[in-house]
Amino acid sequence: MAQEKDRGSELLTQIGEQDGVREKLRRMARQNKLAAFSAVLIALVLLLAVFAPLVAPYGEAEQDVLARLQPPSAAHWFGTDELGRDVLSRILYGSRLSLAIGILPSVISLVIGIVLGLLAGYFGGWADYVIMRLADVMLSVPSLLLAMVVMYTLGSSTVNLFVALSMVGWASVARVVRSQTLSLKESEYVEAAQSIGVSRFNIMRRHILPNCVPSLIVLFTLNVPAAILSESSLSFLGIGAQPPAASWGLMVNQSKQFLFTQPWLALAPCVAIMVVVLAFNFLGDGLRDVLDPYMKNQ
Repeated sequence: MAQEKDRGSELLTQIGEQDGVREKLRRMARQNKLAAFSAVLIALVLLLAVFAPLVAPYGEAEQDVLARLQPPSAAHWFGTDELGRDVLSRILYGSRLSLAIGILPSVISLVIGIVLGLLAGYFGGWADYVIMRLADVMLSVPSLLLAMVVMYTLGSSTVNLFVALSMVGWASVARVVRSQTLSLKESEYVEAAQSIGVSRFNIMRRHILPNCVPSLIVLFTLNVPAAILSESSLSFLGIGAQPPAASWGLMVNQSKQFLFTQPWLALAPCVAIMVVVLAFNFLGDGLRDVLDPYMKNQ
């Protein structure tokens, strides 16, 4: 009876910790105004990206040859580019591609890292050795350089850009999940589940993975801006998104020849990149402080 009470109290503690996530988020909103403002800003940018066709004053590729390289005005708030396209409209449409390339590869990397991290941490042995050595190799190579190699190998296209960025971000996720799995699989509630015949898959899915969620949320909010910066860098180098697609990095690339004569062409996408990346970083820092303070010291 005493053992059952101990196990029951531990299970209640685990449930209480999961239910406490909402309260921690509320505390972050009250105490960390910068993180809360960043969350609102990210939500606003996402809405603008989704409804860009309704919000943008002009079409994505709409040209006016009589209004080429116009400075900011009432008709064109951010000016026009060398083809007479409205820069503000291009920024709004470009947010769709830049955010998609930031979010979707991060999700794919997260899924790959979760699966490999759970396998390495729970089963150990040769699986742990092979997966972790592969992760070490991935982490030893700069992610941007690795993405460039993939892009040069597969060719420059939006699809290949998704593939390249999805391949470079899983290693850090796998290491975090493995570390937490090694700790959690020794806990009493996992041993209790093993003793009553719960399958390994269900133990990982129902008992270990949910306890990794706070760390995964933090990692995701920090991986998204890294992916956005990588996409912008690759597009600036000419091996990322290709014309006529609207991408913030590609807009910077196309405006570099007008940097000293029409600086607004480069300033607008650079500011957009900076604002979104800082917002995700501030939100990630705030979430880390309330959800997983241990990561702050890593």
